[in-house]
Formats: sequence, structure tokens, C-alpha cells
Amino acid sequence: MNPNKALWEKGDFTQIAESMRESGEALVEQLGITNGLKVLDLGCGDGTTALPAARLGADVLGVDIASNLVEAGNARAQSLRLTNCRFQEGDASDLHELENDSFDLVVSIFGAMFAPKPFDVAKEVVRVARPGGRIIMGNWIPNDPTLVAQILKISSSYSPPPPEGFVSPMTWGVEDNVIERFAGAGVPEEKISFERDTYTFNFAGAPSEFLAGFRTYYGPTMNAFEAAAANGREADLQAELDALFNAQNASPREDATSIPATFLRVTVAP
Repeated sequence: MNPNKALWEKGDFTQIAESMRESGEALVEQLGITNGLKVLDLGCGDGTTALPAARLGADVLGVDIASNLVEAGNARAQSLRLTNCRFQEGDASDLHELENDSFDLVVSIFGAMFAPKPFDVAKEVVRVARPGGRIIMGNWIPNDPTLVAQILKISSSYSPPPPEGFVSPMTWGVEDNVIERFAGAGVPEEKISFERDTYTFNFAGAPSEFLAGFRTYYGPTMNAFEAAAANGREADLQAELDALFNAQNASPREDATSIPATFLRVTVAP
């Protein structure tokens, strides 16, 4: 099996996505969605940004490599009676089933950054975006002090080294890399802009409970715990992540978690 597909079908990312809904809606509200706008949400999960875009009147296709998340997204769209939103399986590195110049807006919030072959990802999103359209990416930033970058950094220190040729998804959080990848797809640097933005995870429980969700449902954290357990370091990883989640919690309440995380927002005008 494709290792990227296996990673995201492991566990149940919908459980983590619940904590991301509010920020997903807030982000989509900034995108100038209009009735009938054709939107591709790439690495869409179960629809944290796809469904809000559809509610604003866009015609949305969500594409994700994980079949369980595609199924969950279609179920959510049906339950909300959003006939203008559908989900299908696909790989951000190879969108051969999608035609050239098909979408007014291509969105990928913490999605396509995890696909292998980043230069292929850039070429594909540019290919399917229509001239005059927009591409918006949200990418976590390497070594950033906030939550997700630190989860991934800590987890990697307990995991075996990646295979030869592996390109870290975090490299999408470096502006020079983004410029280089889109240049390879024919987009000049002046058509690319960057800003730092904040995404907040909100969870109705204590930080330690929120961490338990990552340990149980989030593929990268699940893999890290399996590797740590094999080396007798499971308790060390638990302690490190527990300290992180508690230190990052901005909620004044002990029974609630609100953790802001910084990301790189990329806007491309192909």
C-alpha cells in the first residue's frame, strides 16, 4: 500500500478534525467564496474547509488519499444536504482524473503538504487551477514553537529515520521551497505571497484528554508511540507531549483546551 495512504487511513482523523472546525470555518470566510465558484479542496480530510465553502455557495470537490476520510466527508455533506459538495479519493501528487483549468480556487489546508513528491504537487495544483484563479495553501512551519510543528518534531525524535529520498512535509512551511516548487510549475515569484496566520484547536476537555485523542487517532502520533514502545520509551514520549499540550493551552479553564498554532498561508495566482 502507498505509505502515505496507510498513514492517513490509520486511526480516525475525524476525531482530531472536530477540534479544527471553528478555525476551518473562519479561514474559509476570508476566501471571498461566491455562489457557483468551483473549488477543489485537496487533502480535504472529512471536510473541515470543504463543507464551509459549500455552505457559502461554492461547487466543491474534496479530494483525499484516505478512503475512510472520503467516506466520512460524503456522509457529512449528505447529512447537511449539501448537494454542491462531494468527496473522492485522489493523490495530490497525481490528479490525473481532474481536467486542466477546472477550478477557480484550489485550497489545501494542512493537506497537500503531506503528499510525497512536492514538485509534482505544485505542478498538479497549477494544472487544475484556471488562469486567473487562486491557490491557497496552509502549511505548518518547521521548528515553529507552536503545537503541530512541535508534535511532529517530538514524534520524529522517537521514530526510526525516514526512508532514503523522503522529503519532510514541513519543508512546505519554508518560503524559498514554496517559491522553488511553484517556479517548477511555471509560476513566477511575484505571483506568490505569504503571511503568517493562526489556527486554533478547540477541545471540550483537558489538554491531557486532547493528547489522548492524538495518541489514539492521529497516524503520525500513533506511529511515534509504537516506535517508542518498541524501544521502551513510551512513557518518555507521553511525558514530553503531555508537557507540550499543557504548556500550549491558552484556555483559562482546566476542563477545556484552546491551543493556537502558527502556519504559513500561501497564496498563488497561477
